[in-house]
Amino acid sequence: QVHLVESGGGLVQAGGSLRLSCTASESIFSISAMGWYCQAPGKQRELVATITSGGSKNYADSVKGRFTISRDNAKNTVYLQMNSLKPEDTGVYYCNLALGVRRYWGQGTQVTVSS
Repeated sequence: QVHLVESGGGLVQAGGSLRLSCTASESIFSISAMGWYCQAPGKQRELVATITSGGSKNYADSVKGRFTISRDNAKNTVYLQMNSLKPEDTGVYYCNLALGVRRYWGQGTQVTVSS
């Protein structure tokens, strides 16, 4: 069982920045695709950004140019740098690890952006 632990959420004013981190408990991290998803109140969980084991990145249109996903395989950690935050970015952010048919989720970290 892979455990993912997120950190870095919090309360920030619109226009501010936060950096989320997610650390995996297993070394399969380096060969896995990683992603960040957001679940806003009353809505379904949605993709924010993904990064493959080779470093290819994909972003939701709503965060392009503002958010950056990166990974440090030596630390089994994926990051989400969030800049120019907007109130609509508010939600619980979940880290995801995907390897073949295996999927693992973290417990989530709350991000609240005030206007």
